[in-house]
Amino acid sequence: MNTDTTAQNSAPLFPPLPLTEWEATKETFHRYLQIVGKIRLKLMPRKNHWWHVPLYVHARGLTTGPIPYSFYAFEIRFDFIDHQLVIETSTGARETFALQDGLSVSQFYTSLFKALDVLGIKVDILAKPYKLKSDIAFAEDHTHATYNPEHIQRFWQILTLTNGIFEEFSGRFYGKTSPVHLFWHSLDLVVTRFSGRSVPYRPEAGKVEKDAYSHEVISFGFWPGDDNFMYPAFYSYTYPAPAGIDKELLQARSASWVDSNGSPMALLPYEEMRQEENPKQVLLDFLESAYQAGASLADWPIEELRVVPLEEL
Repeated sequence: MNTDTTAQNSAPLFPPLPLTEWEATKETFHRYLQIVGKIRLKLMPRKNHWWHVPLYVHARGLTTGPIPYSFYAFEIRFDFIDHQLVIETSTGARETFALQDGLSVSQFYTSLFKALDVLGIKVDILAKPYKLKSDIAFAEDHTHATYNPEHIQRFWQILTLTNGIFEEFSGRFYGKTSPVHLFWHSLDLVVTRFSGRSVPYRPEAGKVEKDAYSHEVISFGFWPGDDNFMYPAFYSYTYPAPAGIDKELLQARSASWVDSNGSPMALLPYEEMRQEENPKQVLLDFLESAYQAGASLADWPIEELRVVPLEEL
């Protein structure tokens, strides 16, 4: 009997993931991701709205996708089945090392760059965390060293399921749409729709904001919780936020509008959603209602951008 398959089949479709239970693993793993993400940021050709930066859900974990280098390409992948970091090149070369409890951020950083060196890949990154609780340089961080495989696999299972739902939702829109991707700086899985209209920069906006919010967007995401919201949740926001959006109805019993840095954000707590009889439909309804709220008040051409089902053609 395949006990791994049996265990997976008996697990909840959307598993529980209280932030307090895996916060130590999350803090360590988030730094692992930032190290890998910064390598991709340094070597990938620029793409609009920072789309050259994120990571992607993979059938075995998370991946950078192919990164061009010299005359070939390489990929860095988190394998959450065998719990390894895998670096592979298009020339057939491969290096791996184990992801396990006790692997400090310093050891991860050193092991990764040693593997890259073996493969002949040279890259320099700003080797410190981006907007995390502590700013200890990666090479010196022996504090964060917790890796709980069960919690990592739960997080990945949530990302995998959410990725599929976001892909389905993004296919209902004819306008410019981002890939479904994981932003490693904030650890959220995101898909974004664009109206096509540009917006003026805020006077105080920095380079990151100017490229991310050069055009009207309605963004949708999942993140596992942070100091502001101590629980995993799905969210959506419209930028710029139209007046009165927080009075619009959201199609999910546990969804509500909350304040996020001075702007309304639609929020659907993950724990409540996963216990619904049909969590996928609840999430799709939440996403659609958040989109309709923003698009209607911001005067997007909703019908023009709606994808007609094939059976209606």
